[in-house]
Amino acid sequence: MSKNIITISRQFGSGGRTVGKILAERLDIPFYDKELVQQVADETGFDTSFIEENGEFSPSKSFFSFALSQGVPCTQNGLSISDFLFCMQRQVILKLAEKPCVIVGRGADYILRDRDDVFNVFIHADMKSRAERIVRLYGESEKKPEQRLNDKDKKRKIYYKHYTDREWGDAKNYDMCLDSGRLGIEKCVDLILDAIKD
Repeated sequence: MSKNIITISRQFGSGGRTVGKILAERLDIPFYDKELVQQVADETGFDTSFIEENGEFSPSKSFFSFALSQGVPCTQNGLSISDFLFCMQRQVILKLAEKPCVIVGRGADYILRDRDDVFNVFIHADMKSRAERIVRLYGESEKKPEQRLNDKDKKRKIYYKHYTDREWGDAKNYDMCLDSGRLGIEKCVDLILDAIKD
């Protein structure tokens, strides 16, 4: 069966979003990252920046703290904000996946796990490559680049574990894992395209 949907999970700063965007352009199919966030915002009424920060990351760097926070009803039907956002993102992802597309992050690999036409990719890179990339793209901040990378990845890992009971970045959860620091963005795209050919 052909692979119509490609999900891209990625370490912060690894260029996974760029890989996904180029891949979608070369396949001439829709690309969803911030576009997915906008659709969730339209559905929920939440601000896009709020969804970007809370729809993929744990609000804390402790799994225990995050798990405890989920018991606090904050939205309709007694759901926490994170649970509500996950449910809404799930609905949007399932709808988007009715047609061929590339989806970045937000647990799409897990949400679409029962489908045979999905190809799941994890993009990672060494700390030096990622640190240089985020400084180039986002500029300097009060935190060192390495600290920013560790903080984001830790929160993403906790969030993913909470909603999937899987280990984020564990190779067995993906069809392909690529090191963009060694391979480069274009080579990652080429390898994915080769892999999804019938």
